[in-house]
Amino acid sequence: MCRSIKTLRPPVLPEEATEEDIRAAALQYVRKVSGFRAPAAHNREVFEQAVDEIAEATRALLDGLEVRGAGAAAKRSPEPAAVSGAA
Repeated sequence: MCRSIKTLRPPVLPEEATEEDIRAAALQYVRKVSGFRAPAAHNREVFEQAVDEIAEATRALLDGLEVRGAGAAAKRSPEPAAVSGAA
């Protein structure tokens, strides 16, 4: 029916997930839960609303997650602007 939903957080995804990545995951989730690849006309509105709400919840989740070790590594590394400004 649909492909697997991929992990959208670092370090699995090397860069921040794009809105396209998040929307694709939300769409796959709604397809899996509803059992429909594409909704009938009379279900289209509720289907799209579910995709929008799940995408929003996914963005909030990803924005709120703290990946262990990521903050400490960032604090230890000097910023490129600070290194060039010290010369």
